[in-house]
Amino acid sequence: MCCFLVPLAQAAVTTVVRKAGENKSSIWLKKLPTLEKMLWGGSVMLIVDHIVNGELSWAFPFFTALAEEGGTAVFLRELLTVGVPMSLVLTLVWAIGVLVSSVRAGRRIQA
Repeated sequence: MCCFLVPLAQAAVTTVVRKAGENKSSIWLKKLPTLEKMLWGGSVMLIVDHIVNGELSWAFPFFTALAEEGGTAVFLRELLTVGVPMSLVLTLVWAIGVLVSSVRAGRRIQA
């Protein structure tokens, strides 16, 4: 229902970090647009999926679970148990991809 909020927030932060570090030469910053696209794209697809499945509505409170009693606990539990692990796994996959591409190119990894 709300699991896309965590990667959506991470995508926004990633965009700000990328724009702030555009002049840096770190391999991590050079590969940041890939993570950014993964996060924005995944978030948009999850939003579409949740709309199609009726978990999001066009009227306030937008999240169907928040309209029910005790829905806030369900909302927060999903953020922590689905959204956070999803973002962590996606970031880990991206980091492994950066490391593999750097090793293949024979570059040293710099922080």
